[in-house]
Amino acid sequence: MTLLELAGVSVRFGERAVVDRVDLRVAEHEIVCVLGPSGSGKSTLLRVVAGLQPVSAGRVLLGGADQARVPVHRRGVGLMFQDHQLFPHRDVGENVAFGLRMQGAAGVLRGPRGLRGLRRGARGPAEDRVAELLELVGLPGARQRSVSSLSGGEQQRVALARALAPSPRLLMLDEPLGQLDRGLRERLVVELRGLFSRLGTTVLAVTHDQGEAFALADRVVVMSEGRIAQAGTPLEVWQRPASEFVARFLGFENVVPATVSGGAAATAWGKVPVPEGSPEGEQRVLIRPAGVVLAAAGLGCAVVSRTFRGTHVALRLRPEAGPELEAECGLAAAPAVGDRVAVAFTPNEVVVLPAP
Repeated sequence: MTLLELAGVSVRFGERAVVDRVDLRVAEHEIVCVLGPSGSGKSTLLRVVAGLQPVSAGRVLLGGADQARVPVHRRGVGLMFQDHQLFPHRDVGENVAFGLRMQGAAGVLRGPRGLRGLRRGARGPAEDRVAELLELVGLPGARQRSVSSLSGGEQQRVALARALAPSPRLLMLDEPLGQLDRGLRERLVVELRGLFSRLGTTVLAVTHDQGEAFALADRVVVMSEGRIAQAGTPLEVWQRPASEFVARFLGFENVVPATVSGGAAATAWGKVPVPEGSPEGEQRVLIRPAGVVLAAAGLGCAVVSRTFRGTHVALRLRPEAGPELEAECGLAAAPAVGDRVAVAFTPNEVVVLPAP
């Protein structure tokens, strides 16, 4: 069942369309990540859903109800920003309880005690909810800790607990892990996906990091210049980029014009085999680095650089004809910089893209 629907949503600043006729549906309990470079419109889209940015055209529906006249605090959505926006003068428990007070969740903080009850250490529905949330995000017993004493990852958990406090029907995340180091991001994104799955939370997140999005999302939406360039499962988007833009945004550089005919593509690198059933004619061809393999005979190349990636070595090759190529190989087989090698192409790592 659809929880969120964007129907022809546009946002214009003067003559410029920051979001341009976007249609998007998010099902209940689904995790959707919106990807795109800076300026693609992804954060503006999030602000539109939250009610922080008026639309120039189109409709935002939550649970089938048009949100045009619904104020931010009545939409029943939670929003977590990149910088967390915690209150440094309040302890952890007070920060989490603020999420309850802002939404008036079950009225538990509308009584005379309010946040004062938390400061005195009294127990009640609000205090029990705060303790439950801190346990949920992996910070049991941290209620009275100072925010300034927390690490970046702990602050992220407190911000998440505050966003989850009123049990929003839709949780929105704006670059939630952007300020954390890569190792911590990779660990926390796995924890977040497990948490959202257990809670059945519907999530709409925006990020520029495709690794983060692919690890978190059930469905990925790639935006370019205010429009949706592709939407699908992480596997679908990775295996079958819909355009040269999407392929290059995902980090693939081996993209060249090609003429496809008879199961092969004529490219600047010579004949490249393509998967069965590929469209013919003037196209673009993407060859993933794993599909550029060292061979006894084939396209001659010089090794320009090699980079250790942990499980493999990434090579940059200068072929006898055509632009430089990216390739991957095992640690033991990796040639040295300056070596001459021959490469061949494997069709299962080739994607035929539509010509622009």
